[in-house]
Amino acid sequence: MKTILFSFLFVPIIVFGQLKEKDSLKINADLSLTGFLQAGNVETVIFRATSNFSFKPWKKALFETNNSYVYQEFGKQKADEDILSLNFLRFTPERTISPLVLGFVSTNFRREIDIRYIFGAGATFNIFKEKKNFLKFALTFEYENTDFKKTVFNQSQYNGNASINTWRGTLWVKGEYHMFKNKMIFSHESYFQPSLEESDNYRWRADFSLEFPIWKFLSFKINYLDTFESVVIQDQKQDDSVISFGFKIKNYL
Repeated sequence: MKTILFSFLFVPIIVFGQLKEKDSLKINADLSLTGFLQAGNVETVIFRATSNFSFKPWKKALFETNNSYVYQEFGKQKADEDILSLNFLRFTPERTISPLVLGFVSTNFRREIDIRYIFGAGATFNIFKEKKNFLKFALTFEYENTDFKKTVFNQSQYNGNASINTWRGTLWVKGEYHMFKNKMIFSHESYFQPSLEESDNYRWRADFSLEFPIWKFLSFKINYLDTFESVVIQDQKQDDSVISFGFKIKNYL
């Protein structure tokens, strides 16, 4: 499963050179590689790869897959390995309100999650769009199954369950803003995802980035990621954050 999910990160590399085909197939793809390395008395390695790939399977539909891989190592000991694949099929995405269906798959080493999958549907609301700048949010409803490696949690009512299943509602916010004559690009994507059945079961994810274009298809990128889960294995912290630096390559302007 991890091999299959990890392979999604490199889909943009396959299509990157197909700029002429992009116009006819309406393919957009990008790949970001960021990280942090510290050597000496304390050795730290942080690596993050993210990719976005979208195309129109037919005239009034848009398929998007957003994938990420995060690896962290402290003192030559693996501290985290997180794989996340977010997949959306949007209908009439050019409209102010457009329906969508979604499917997510993820794993997480530090949180001791073997596999998590989510399926659902909802709608996107396009709030603002002007040239390359946009702001939109979405409201979706999903069914989730999460398989853990352990059965003792920070909230005792979940103890003894290797799998936790629930219905969720999710609020998404996403935006991108080109500033200073396109010399800096600020983007953000976040969601809040509470359970509709248990008030103490919720999570959020906030992803912020600054890009500084070097070439029309290449940018220097600074990325900050923060995640929170209310239900975790006992003695684990609920919040994780990472800042990384690197480059983004894309096949669109």
